Amino acid sequence: VDADHIGLKTVDSFLAGSNFYTLDVADFVGETPDAADVDAFIAANKKYTGALQIPGIVTPFEVTEAKLREVAGKFLVAIKGAKAIYDHIVAAKGADNFITEVSVDETDLPQTPIDLFLILSMIAAEGIPAQTIAPKFTGRFNKGVDYVGDLAQFEKEFDEDLFVIEYAIQEFGLPETLKLSVHSGSDKFSIYPIIKKLIAKHDAGLHVKTAGTTWLEEVIGLAEADGEALQIAKDVYAGAYARFDELTAPYATVIDIDKAQLPTPEAVQGWDSEKYVNTLRHVQSHPDYNLNFRQLIHVGFKVAAEMQERYTDALKANEAVIAKNVTENLYQRHILPIFS
Repeated sequence: VDADHIGLKTVDSFLAGSNFYTLDVADFVGETPDAADVDAFIAANKKYTGALQIPGIVTPFEVTEAKLREVAGKFLVAIKGAKAIYDHIVAAKGADNFITEVSVDETDLPQTPIDLFLILSMIAAEGIPAQTIAPKFTGRFNKGVDYVGDLAQFEKEFDEDLFVIEYAIQEFGLPETLKLSVHSGSDKFSIYPIIKKLIAKHDAGLHVKTAGTTWLEEVIGLAEADGEALQIAKDVYAGAYARFDELTAPYATVIDIDKAQLPTPEAVQGWDSEKYVNTLRHVQSHPDYNLNFRQLIHVGFKVAAEMQERYTDALKANEAVIAKNVTENLYQRHILPIFS
């Protein structure tokens, strides 16, 4: 059970029920570290300056003291913050009773392979036995829709990151189970063949963190059920449309919605079940599919939550059709394309 993107202020609510913790240090990225900590990091990693040849990567990385200082300046406080969260969880649960993931994906720019290597050096130095690491990759990982970016560049980057993971395990004594984590990884159908090929090449594990794809399948199931369930789906959209700025603001970096391409709530009220389902379901070849509509529904979960029993009773009443959609989506469209 994943406690997703938790910090010291939020972790206590998840101590009893979770056994996987994604340590979110985004708020600390870029904070100025103590000069003594920077000097200690540089001293510990000075042996990697010059031409660093990571096994498997053809071109050596040129690592300078300035590069060490740059990475320390951006991530050192963040990783020390991760250590504080980790220690808090250990005190409550014991060190062997949970899995630790460190997330550095919520940054402005993607990390290079050498950035990742040095971040893993920090994690090891802090004594965090991370089993998964979530870097920021090249391209857009928008919520609930396909990857947008250069596929060739993503493949090169992902391949090199896997070589970095292998080398860091040996160099820093990190857990042998350390693996990459792809955040907002659901619905990124165009990169799944690349990921499948590369994890097979490296015999590597993988963690794919979904981006609300099951919530979207719930809404699809309600729409497919027709009647009052379809009306609930329509009302979720109407509420999200009316509260567009409020609901999209927290996700500004991971959604791209063209408001001009959104149907009006009045138009949606006139849709039948088939039209609603085909507009929301992630089948890009279907003429009704609308990625703007899909992203707005994605961030509109608060509207459904505020319906309380009206929404949850509808889920119970339509469990069979919802379960069919959820299962088919996760198994056929996510698990099999990556792991089969």
